[in-house]
Amino acid sequence: MARTAEKGKESPLAGKKIVLGVTGSIAAYKACELTRLFVKAGAEVAVAMTKSAREFVAPLTFRTLSRRTVALDSFENPATWVPGHVSLADWCDLMVVAPCTANVAAKMACGLADDLLTALALACRKPKLVAPAMNDGMWENPATQANLATLRGRGIEVLEPGAGELACGTEGRGRMPEPAEVLAAAERLAAR
Repeated sequence: MARTAEKGKESPLAGKKIVLGVTGSIAAYKACELTRLFVKAGAEVAVAMTKSAREFVAPLTFRTLSRRTVALDSFENPATWVPGHVSLADWCDLMVVAPCTANVAAKMACGLADDLLTALALACRKPKLVAPAMNDGMWENPATQANLATLRGRGIEVLEPGAGELACGTEGRGRMPEPAEVLAAAERLAAR
């Protein structure tokens, strides 16, 4: 039986289908643990990676943790014909973008769909959750804050990033929330 953080209680994610979007942030390594936590909670996880995300973590890692093929490109040649950005958007019960870079948040806010992940986000009618991860200057930029406000206004849950030492060597807000925090937020969203 899939468990949640509360001992002995079944996770609201048990039996759910989650698309996990992974973007090009150093925090992509946290998405590996998040995938493991989703699977442990009883969810089926389909990972969609941007090209930049693959610079930080190999698709094989996610394929192993999720036990599913990783979606990488809108124009992949699948064994059976399905429009990838539409089929995964229809398949899932929840979409989580973690880490979500300032770039991908901006694309989502503007409705851009120039890669598989942003096309999925645009086509997906299910609940969405984003876990931002970026440099503190990017986080504090009025454009980023406006983009995140737009996402919130559209009903997308946006988690607050953590503060502390960032990979770029500065101190500030911008750290992706810890995988357990993203899991808890996804469970709350799934329980609604």
